[in-house]
Order: sequence, then structure tokens, then C-alpha cells
Amino acid sequence: MGKALLVVNSRARQAQQKLADAIAQLHACGLEWIKVAPPQASEISDAIRHHQSQVDRVVIAGGDGTLNAAIPGLLDTQLPLGILPLGTANDLARTLGIPTDLAAACKILTAGQLERIDLGQVNDRYFFNVASIGLSVQITRKLNRETKQQWGILAYPIAALQALNRSRPFWATVSRDNGQSQRMRTIQIAVGNGRYYGGGMTVTADATINSQQLDVYSLNLQHWWQLLAILPAMRSGDHTSWSFVEDFQAQTITVETARPMPINTDGEITTYTPARFQVLPQAISVFCSQEANLIADHSAQSVVT
Repeated sequence: MGKALLVVNSRARQAQQKLADAIAQLHACGLEWIKVAPPQASEISDAIRHHQSQVDRVVIAGGDGTLNAAIPGLLDTQLPLGILPLGTANDLARTLGIPTDLAAACKILTAGQLERIDLGQVNDRYFFNVASIGLSVQITRKLNRETKQQWGILAYPIAALQALNRSRPFWATVSRDNGQSQRMRTIQIAVGNGRYYGGGMTVTADATINSQQLDVYSLNLQHWWQLLAILPAMRSGDHTSWSFVEDFQAQTITVETARPMPINTDGEITTYTPARFQVLPQAISVFCSQEANLIADHSAQSVVT
């Protein structure tokens, strides 16, 4: 059946309540494991490297921040990734069709579909879901562990409304890999590798995590009320049809701003402009649901038993 390295984020919102249930479900599925709980997120990749010869997969019990911290170790070892979604947003799990019901999530770890997915990279940082500049950085600064624990998924729209008062338009020069360069006045530039971000917002209506393309949009707002009007469409990804939203696909882009601006990758502020974004095609193997919204070309897929 295999043996997993079970990486636990004991600080994840649901970890304390559900971790015991998750371990019981792993046992019921017949999957053996070695459990580690690194005290710092920066130690997760080292733990993966340390145990790589003892396991045949890595299972992350946590949220998107914990998953992001595991990326360097997963790249180095090429161990397949499984997810037990115990975070607040669980956007990568949502993209891969992994339910928050732990019994169903455990079945995917042992009998799910194995797919290779893309990674995004900005400067020297990786991301599964989205990297962004502008409004989302202010939202990230408003979010904290206490807010997430108190409000759960509602913490995201609450933080967005609070951040709106502090967010200001900025000028950016965006250059694409086709040679096209554009200067724009925007409130947010988002570069998506996955489909979902920010607790279920959709990057674009047709975004997938194995397209080998980055999905980019910019909110070139003229009035503050336009953001409130467009928010419902951002849940479905239909916001790109609005006239003040610029969107395109590319494998690489660069973004330059008049002064260095912080960049949010999978919910953490990790780097600054000027920035080079690129897609790393088929970089990591993941266990996902057969109903996951992935591109139809599944040449790398197999069913794990």
C-alpha cells in the first residue's frame, strides 16, 4: 500500500480537532506513515529531504501555507504529494478536487489519480495558487491566525473590506514573453498557476493547474465602487469579461514598479518587485480526484492502488 511522510501543521485552524480523525482514517485505508511536525514552516522541506528514502509519498495535513513551504523539498525529492486539507482556505485542495471530508480525502491518497501539475515561480519563490501585487498584499496583512480561527473562511472577505480603505492604485510596467510591454494603472496584478485562491476566488473561468501557462489579470479600476461591483464575478472567474480588467496568458512575465512593492505568494508576503514570473511545467506529482478540473490531456496519469 505504501508508506507516507505525514507532515503536520499543528497550528492549522482545524488541526487540533481533526488530526486524530485524519490519522484514524489513514490507518483504516491501510497506509503506513511517519509523522513529523516541524516547529517552523522553513523546516518542512528539510524534513522531506531527510526522510525521502523511507517513504514513497508526502502527505501534508494543513493548509496552503504549509503546502507552499513543502515545495522545495518536493522538487528536490520528486515524491508525490497528497493533501489532508486542514487549513482555512484549502485552495490547492479545491483545485485538485480534494474534499474537506477527511475520509474521502484519505481515499484519494490511496486510490486517487496521480497527476503532474505546474508550479509558479516569482524571483526565487514558488507558488501553487497565485502570486499577486497590490490589494491582496493588504488583505494578507489584515489576516492573522486569530482572525482565521475566529471567522474561518469568512476572514477573507472581512479582510478584503478592511484592506480596501488602505489600497491605492499604482503604476506598473508588465512585459510578456511575446515581446509586448504595457504600462498600466492598477489596484492589483494577479498571476495564477492554479485555479483557486483567497478562499475560493477563481483566477479566470478557464484556469487549470496543468495548462503550462500562467493566467494573469490586472484590475485597472477607475472608481472604488467598481471593485465592490466585480467581487461576485471574481468567485466564478467571470471578472475578466469586465472592461476595466486586463487578462492574458503567458509562460513568463516581468513586472516593474516605480518603487519596490511586496508580492504575496500563496498567502505569504515573500518577495518584491521588480519581479520575473514563470511557469515550471509538470514540476510535481499530486494525488487528486478524478473529478478535478484539469486539462483533458492526462498523459502522465495513473491510478494508484
